[in-house]
Amino acid sequence: MIQKKSPEEARKSLDLIFHDLTRSLRVKDELSRFWLFILIMFCIVGVWAWGYQIKEGLGITGMRDYVSWGMYISNFVFFVAVSLIGLLISSIMHLLKIHWAQPISRVAEQVAIAAVGLAGLIIVMDMGRPDRFLNVFLHGRFASPIIWDVTVITTYLVISLLLFYLPLIPDLALMRDRLKGKIPEIQYKIYDILSLGYRGNAQQFKIIYHSLRTLMLLIIPVGLAIHTVTSWLFAATLRPGWDTTIFGPYFVAGAFVAGTAAVIQVMYVYRVRYKLKNYFNDEIFDRMGKTLVFVCLVYLYFNINEFLVPGYKMKTAEGIHLTELFTGKSAPIFWFTQIGGLVLPILLLLIRYFRKPFPLTFIALVTLVASWFKRYIIVVPTLEHPFLPVQNVPEHFVHYSPTNPEITITLFAFFAALLILTALAKLFPVITIWEYAEHQGIEKKIMFNEYEN
Repeated sequence: MIQKKSPEEARKSLDLIFHDLTRSLRVKDELSRFWLFILIMFCIVGVWAWGYQIKEGLGITGMRDYVSWGMYISNFVFFVAVSLIGLLISSIMHLLKIHWAQPISRVAEQVAIAAVGLAGLIIVMDMGRPDRFLNVFLHGRFASPIIWDVTVITTYLVISLLLFYLPLIPDLALMRDRLKGKIPEIQYKIYDILSLGYRGNAQQFKIIYHSLRTLMLLIIPVGLAIHTVTSWLFAATLRPGWDTTIFGPYFVAGAFVAGTAAVIQVMYVYRVRYKLKNYFNDEIFDRMGKTLVFVCLVYLYFNINEFLVPGYKMKTAEGIHLTELFTGKSAPIFWFTQIGGLVLPILLLLIRYFRKPFPLTFIALVTLVASWFKRYIIVVPTLEHPFLPVQNVPEHFVHYSPTNPEITITLFAFFAALLILTALAKLFPVITIWEYAEHQGIEKKIMFNEYEN
């Protein structure tokens, strides 16, 4: 039970919390400048590679008639997966009143915004004629899963932005009133405009509270739909490896694994970089480690189901596909994703030592890398076995290997996501100040009473 503090104690605690949680806005050293320089340079090179691809056409990639999806669609599915963590932490855990997840809710939304934004951009980059993208909206057919995908991604992005912004309003008001004259004038004006005149009174808070509850409920079906619809892009075909009815929940379970691993990475960076050890504490990392074990177990179940059933029947087409995965060219990647991305994390994280911040972060990094390769082997090996007459075509039409432009654009996607996370951390607190302060027993009237009319 939260104990209310005396007004004097509450003000001192609030000053300390505000100072700590706005530290990310004040850090402006050489490391920060170098990091931004690296991110911007990689993004510039990636945009140049995309421009070159638009000029020369998709022929400069490794994609051909048979393997028409490659690294780009793998990236798309990966970023859509990572974005789903906003649903798990900011909505489901919040609605279930799981209080330990409160400090990481904003981190989860930052990750969700960066990931779903890049997922949408990657689809455009995968187009040979991105100038015709508007035709998807103007002349799209409802029967096309592409229309479903574009619709849910756009909706999910809008709701994620609102879930990030609404709890930020009271923090913006605190920064507007406490940082006046201490930050650049343009930055102060941004906070002043975005705070919408918030003064901390009961009516304003009630509006924010009910709006948040509504959005948290709305994002659950939308979040589940975004990955279910993505899975239907594969499962709606008759290709071996994709022709299954479990792809919806299978993709959702895998999304929670990738998203949880990504949030752990960002948490650790914020903890070290912005000296937030007392906020992203060992207990939160321990619980996130347990969460990662749970979602990995669920995903492992779906992986066993994915391969056991067709392996037992061993139809000709399925047999060729499974042999390629288990012992063929794709075997090293396949076994890395299964053992390094699921089995070992589960076994190691059952031991408390490995749920400490640094070991957990390293395990989560391996899991995140394995999650990307998992998307790659979902996409490519199936397309390399079309089970159609393949004749009178060059050998490289049948096999896929990503080219330098594809790799460069892929790196652009990751560095652009990191740039979005960096910008959000430099502009806004990485933990909700007012919510954390309230959880520490500081009443809202203490936070805002100096500024009420």
